Amino acid sequence: MYKLYCRIYQQSFKFAKNFLSWREPELLEGENSLDKLPDLIKSKGINNVLIVTDKGITTIGLMDDLLEGLRSKGINYVVYDGTVPNPTIDNIEDALSLYRENKCEGIVAFGGGSPMDCAKGVGARIARPEKAIPQMKGQLKVRKAIPPLFAIPTTAGTGSEATLVAVISNSKTHEKYAINDPVLFPHYAVLDPLLTINLPPHITSTTGMDALTHAVEAYIGKSNTEETKKCAREAVTLVFENLYEAYSNGSNITARKNMQKASYLAGFAFTRAFVGYVHAIAHTLGGFYNFPHGLANAIILPYVLEYYGSSAHKPLAELADLIGITEESDSMETKAKKFISEVKKLNGSMNIPDKVKGINEKDIPIMVERAIKEANPLYPVPKILNKNDLFNLYQLIRE
Repeated sequence: MYKLYCRIYQQSFKFAKNFLSWREPELLEGENSLDKLPDLIKSKGINNVLIVTDKGITTIGLMDDLLEGLRSKGINYVVYDGTVPNPTIDNIEDALSLYRENKCEGIVAFGGGSPMDCAKGVGARIARPEKAIPQMKGQLKVRKAIPPLFAIPTTAGTGSEATLVAVISNSKTHEKYAINDPVLFPHYAVLDPLLTINLPPHITSTTGMDALTHAVEAYIGKSNTEETKKCAREAVTLVFENLYEAYSNGSNITARKNMQKASYLAGFAFTRAFVGYVHAIAHTLGGFYNFPHGLANAIILPYVLEYYGSSAHKPLAELADLIGITEESDSMETKAKKFISEVKKLNGSMNIPDKVKGINEKDIPIMVERAIKEANPLYPVPKILNKNDLFNLYQLIRE
């Protein structure tokens, strides 16, 4: 009965999505596209912006050209660079204070998924000042327009510039959860591959595997549309064709550009078709141990795909065909296993470990509870898992 309830819930949500106000960000794409952003901001009548980023970006001066461009257009700005990986409620509140004190009219998110999630959280708080962040946890709790949001990804992985989700950590409870609402879609996004040229190899690899996880979980789920399947397939192809090259030769601008596109397409797909147990488990690792999200997804992905068994063979076989690793005589099961092996091979080629270090046995029961609560009944996974299944998966991934 429980599994039936989950499936009915998922089908109802899939139907309800047809009535939501979906939008896509207006894109500025290509080399030096960031240079066009100050003119765009000015054209929208915005004279004062909050920039949400992190100290890594301000330290290396990656935003310097943008800041100079804003100054040249007479646009005032204030920078919040306190965002941490797995951004916290405190991050959002601190950035919100800056927004209010400086009478800002728009938000610029500059960085990876963490600054973009933090910026979305700020937007949600501005839209609903009477609600604390925990009160907006889950589905459709914001429902009011946020200020103009300009997303500038500096990694190719999270796809947050294309999604309606903000993932937040509560540093007091070690809980990590999502706020999902179409109002959180960025209004504009800048895909400038030059911003990713100097990414360290380990960030390139793990954020790229994050994009792959988004695409695969979206594709194998049961809430797909033809559009999300098309985007997921294209993202998977781009990742397998470009990620290792971007990892091993970071100055290859074509590979960088293609990985940005893969990240965006995967974000587009999963925000409409949802993710699965890989993300549910990864979020608990981020909440408890501040474990990097992309690295967690990379490690967990093959374990969950194997655990799904025959329920995921057909879509995984299709992806195996897509990336050209199958033979005509292969069975569907063989093709699916080949795809999982290819994921492991890609991980290994980029020195990504196959186990998670540091999982404390005593934390697993709470993490199981939180992962199952996140995933069920919402995520339209190939196979509904129970608490025992999740417990087994934690044992499989821990070193």
